[in-house]
Amino acid sequence: MQFADFVISHLPSSRQRVLEVGCGREGGVVAALAAAGHDAVAIDPEAPAGPPFRRVTLEEFDDPEPFDAVVAGRVLHHVRPLSPALDKLARLAPLLIVDEFAWNHMDSATSEWYESEHRRLVAAGHDPNGPADLDEWRAHHPDLHPYETLRAELDARYEELYLEWRPYLYRWLGAASEATEAALVREGTIRPLGVRYVGRAKSTPAR
Repeated sequence: MQFADFVISHLPSSRQRVLEVGCGREGGVVAALAAAGHDAVAIDPEAPAGPPFRRVTLEEFDDPEPFDAVVAGRVLHHVRPLSPALDKLARLAPLLIVDEFAWNHMDSATSEWYESEHRRLVAAGHDPNGPADLDEWRAHHPDLHPYETLRAELDARYEELYLEWRPYLYRWLGAASEATEAALVREGTIRPLGVRYVGRAKSTPAR
Protein backbone atom coordinates (compact mmCIF):
# COMPACT_ATOMS: atom_id res chain seq x y z
CA MET A 1 0.00 0.00 0.00
CA GLN A 2 1.38 3.40 -0.97
CA PHE A 3 1.82 5.88 1.88
CA ALA A 4 -0.89 8.18 0.49
CA ASP A 5 -3.38 5.31 0.57
CA PHE A 6 -2.25 4.41 4.08
CA VAL A 7 -2.84 7.98 5.25
CA ILE A 8 -6.29 8.12 3.69
CA SER A 9 -7.23 4.76 5.23
CA HIS A 10 -6.52 6.18 8.71
CA LEU A 11 -8.53 9.37 8.24
CA PRO A 12 -12.28 9.66 8.75
CA SER A 13 -14.21 9.72 5.49
CA SER A 14 -15.53 13.20 6.29
CA ARG A 15 -13.46 16.16 5.10
CA GLN A 16 -10.36 16.57 7.28
CA ARG A 17 -7.85 19.39 7.49
CA VAL A 18 -4.42 17.79 7.20
CA LEU A 19 -0.90 19.21 7.53
CA GLU A 20 1.93 17.41 5.78
CA VAL A 21 5.36 18.15 7.27
CA GLY A 22 8.34 17.80 4.96
CA CYS A 23 6.58 17.30 1.62
CA GLY A 24 9.81 17.79 -0.35
CA ARG A 25 10.15 19.05 -3.91
CA GLU A 26 7.59 16.56 -5.25
CA GLY A 27 4.76 17.66 -2.97
CA GLY A 28 4.23 14.58 -0.84
CA VAL A 29 0.72 13.20 -0.45
CA VAL A 30 -1.32 16.41 -0.67
CA ALA A 31 -2.62 15.73 -4.19
CA ALA A 32 -3.95 12.33 -3.12
CA LEU A 33 -5.51 13.86 0.00
CA ALA A 34 -7.23 16.55 -2.06
CA ALA A 35 -8.49 13.91 -4.51
CA ALA A 36 -9.98 12.04 -1.55
CA GLY A 37 -11.87 15.16 -0.47
CA HIS A 38 -9.60 16.42 2.29
CA ASP A 39 -8.18 19.91 2.82
CA ALA A 40 -4.38 19.57 2.83
CA VAL A 41 -1.57 22.00 3.54
CA ALA A 42 2.08 20.99 3.05
CA ILE A 43 5.22 22.62 4.36
CA ASP A 44 8.88 22.26 3.40
CA PRO A 45 11.65 24.78 2.67
CA GLU A 46 11.85 23.22 -0.81
CA ALA A 47 8.12 22.71 -1.36
CA PRO A 48 6.57 23.38 -4.79
CA ALA A 49 5.45 26.97 -5.34
CA GLY A 50 1.92 28.12 -4.58
CA PRO A 51 -1.01 26.81 -2.54
CA PRO A 52 -1.47 24.39 -0.87
CA PHE A 53 2.31 24.46 -0.35
CA ARG A 54 4.25 26.74 1.96
CA ARG A 55 8.01 27.13 1.83
CA VAL A 56 8.65 27.29 5.56
CA THR A 57 10.21 25.16 8.25
CA LEU A 58 8.10 23.61 10.99
CA GLU A 59 9.57 26.14 13.42
CA GLU A 60 8.45 29.04 11.19
CA PHE A 61 5.04 27.60 10.36
CA ASP A 62 2.02 29.38 11.81
CA ASP A 63 -1.64 28.88 10.96
CA PRO A 64 -4.64 30.18 12.92
CA GLU A 65 -6.95 27.32 11.91
CA PRO A 66 -6.82 23.93 13.65
CA PHE A 67 -5.80 20.71 11.89
CA ASP A 68 -7.34 17.28 12.28
CA ALA A 69 -4.16 15.36 11.45
CA VAL A 70 -0.46 15.74 10.76
CA VAL A 71 1.36 13.55 8.23
CA ALA A 72 5.13 13.02 8.27
CA GLY A 73 6.62 10.76 5.61
CA ARG A 74 10.28 9.81 6.16
CA VAL A 75 10.95 13.10 7.90
CA LEU A 76 11.15 12.77 11.67
CA HIS A 77 14.45 10.87 11.82
CA HIS A 78 16.05 14.01 10.29
CA VAL A 79 14.40 16.62 12.54
CA ARG A 80 16.58 18.43 15.06
CA PRO A 81 15.77 19.40 17.71
CA LEU A 82 13.20 16.61 17.86
CA SER A 83 11.45 17.24 21.18
CA PRO A 84 10.13 20.76 20.47
CA ALA A 85 9.13 19.69 16.96
CA LEU A 86 6.98 16.86 18.31
CA ASP A 87 5.56 19.15 20.98
CA LYS A 88 4.43 21.48 18.20
CA LEU A 89 2.94 18.66 16.12
CA ALA A 90 0.97 17.42 19.13
CA ARG A 91 -0.42 20.93 19.59
CA LEU A 92 -1.27 21.37 15.91
CA ALA A 93 -3.44 18.26 15.53
CA PRO A 94 -4.67 15.29 17.59
CA LEU A 95 -3.71 12.63 15.03
CA LEU A 96 -0.20 11.86 13.73
CA ILE A 97 0.42 9.53 10.76
CA VAL A 98 4.04 8.58 10.14
CA ASP A 99 6.14 6.69 7.62
CA GLU A 100 9.65 6.14 9.00
CA PHE A 101 13.04 4.54 8.43
CA ALA A 102 14.58 2.46 11.23
CA TRP A 103 18.02 2.77 9.65
CA ASN A 104 19.85 1.57 12.77
CA HIS A 105 18.08 -1.81 12.58
CA MET A 106 20.17 -2.83 9.56
CA ASP A 107 22.01 -6.02 10.47
CA SER A 108 24.73 -7.73 8.45
CA ALA A 109 22.30 -9.96 6.51
CA THR A 110 20.15 -7.00 5.53
CA SER A 111 23.15 -4.91 4.51
CA GLU A 112 24.68 -7.77 2.51
CA TRP A 113 21.41 -8.36 0.65
CA TYR A 114 21.03 -4.65 -0.14
CA GLU A 115 24.58 -4.18 -1.41
CA SER A 116 24.38 -7.37 -3.47
CA GLU A 117 21.08 -6.25 -5.00
CA HIS A 118 22.57 -2.82 -5.71
CA ARG A 119 25.51 -4.41 -7.55
CA ARG A 120 23.15 -6.68 -9.51
CA LEU A 121 21.02 -3.76 -10.63
CA VAL A 122 24.02 -1.69 -11.67
CA ALA A 123 25.38 -4.63 -13.66
CA ALA A 124 22.01 -4.90 -15.42
CA GLY A 125 22.18 -1.24 -16.47
CA HIS A 126 20.00 0.30 -13.77
CA ASP A 127 20.85 3.32 -11.62
CA PRO A 128 19.56 2.82 -8.06
CA ASN A 129 18.81 5.92 -6.01
CA GLY A 130 20.51 4.61 -2.91
CA PRO A 131 24.19 4.33 -1.97
CA ALA A 132 26.32 1.40 -3.04
CA ASP A 133 28.15 1.20 0.30
CA LEU A 134 26.07 1.36 3.49
CA ASP A 135 29.05 1.88 5.81
CA GLU A 136 29.95 4.95 3.78
CA TRP A 137 26.33 6.13 3.91
CA ARG A 138 26.29 5.83 7.71
CA ALA A 139 29.52 7.80 7.96
CA HIS A 140 27.93 10.64 5.99
CA HIS A 141 24.72 10.66 8.10
CA PRO A 142 25.86 10.77 11.73
CA ASP A 143 22.95 12.91 12.96
CA LEU A 144 19.95 10.72 12.11
CA HIS A 145 17.79 9.69 15.04
CA PRO A 146 17.78 5.95 15.74
CA TYR A 147 14.35 4.34 15.85
CA GLU A 148 14.44 3.93 19.63
CA THR A 149 15.00 7.65 20.18
CA LEU A 150 12.18 8.58 17.85
CA ARG A 151 9.85 6.02 19.38
CA ALA A 152 10.54 7.20 22.93
CA GLU A 153 9.74 10.77 21.92
CA LEU A 154 6.54 9.66 20.21
CA ASP A 155 5.48 7.58 23.22
CA ALA A 156 5.92 10.60 25.48
CA ARG A 157 3.34 12.53 23.46
CA TYR A 158 1.11 10.02 21.65
CA GLU A 159 -0.93 6.94 22.30
CA GLU A 160 -0.17 4.29 19.67
CA LEU A 161 -3.15 3.42 17.49
CA TYR A 162 -1.34 1.44 14.79
CA LEU A 163 2.16 0.12 14.13
CA GLU A 164 3.42 -1.82 11.11
CA TRP A 165 6.92 -2.98 10.21
CA ARG A 166 7.52 -3.27 6.48
CA PRO A 167 10.20 -3.32 3.75
CA TYR A 168 12.03 -0.07 3.07
CA LEU A 169 15.21 -0.56 1.05
CA TYR A 170 13.37 -1.04 -2.26
CA ARG A 171 12.87 2.74 -2.15
CA TRP A 172 16.62 3.03 -2.70
CA LEU A 173 16.86 0.15 -5.13
CA GLY A 174 13.76 0.65 -7.25
CA ALA A 175 10.32 -0.91 -7.51
CA ALA A 176 11.67 -4.09 -9.10
CA SER A 177 13.27 -5.02 -5.78
CA GLU A 178 10.15 -4.55 -3.63
CA ALA A 179 8.71 -8.05 -4.03
CA THR A 180 12.09 -9.67 -3.30
CA GLU A 181 12.64 -7.57 -0.19
CA ALA A 182 9.11 -8.26 1.06
CA ALA A 183 9.55 -12.02 0.60
CA LEU A 184 12.87 -12.01 2.47
CA VAL A 185 11.33 -9.99 5.30
CA ARG A 186 8.44 -12.47 5.58
CA GLU A 187 10.94 -15.36 5.71
CA GLY A 188 12.96 -13.60 8.42
CA THR A 189 16.08 -13.58 6.24
CA ILE A 190 16.47 -9.79 6.42
CA ARG A 191 14.99 -7.18 8.73
CA PRO A 192 12.13 -4.80 7.96
CA LEU A 193 13.38 -1.22 8.19
CA GLY A 194 10.18 0.63 7.29
CA VAL A 195 7.77 1.68 10.05
CA ARG A 196 4.26 3.00 9.71
CA TYR A 197 2.76 4.50 12.83
CA VAL A 198 -0.45 6.22 13.82
CA GLY A 199 -0.79 7.97 17.17
CA ARG A 200 -3.27 10.13 19.01
CA ALA A 201 -1.89 13.02 21.04
CA LYS A 202 -2.13 12.69 24.79
CA SER A 203 -4.00 15.49 26.52
CA THR A 204 -0.81 16.82 28.13
CA PRO A 205 2.33 15.91 26.17
CA ALA A 206 5.19 14.84 28.45
CA ARG A 207 8.35 16.95 28.38
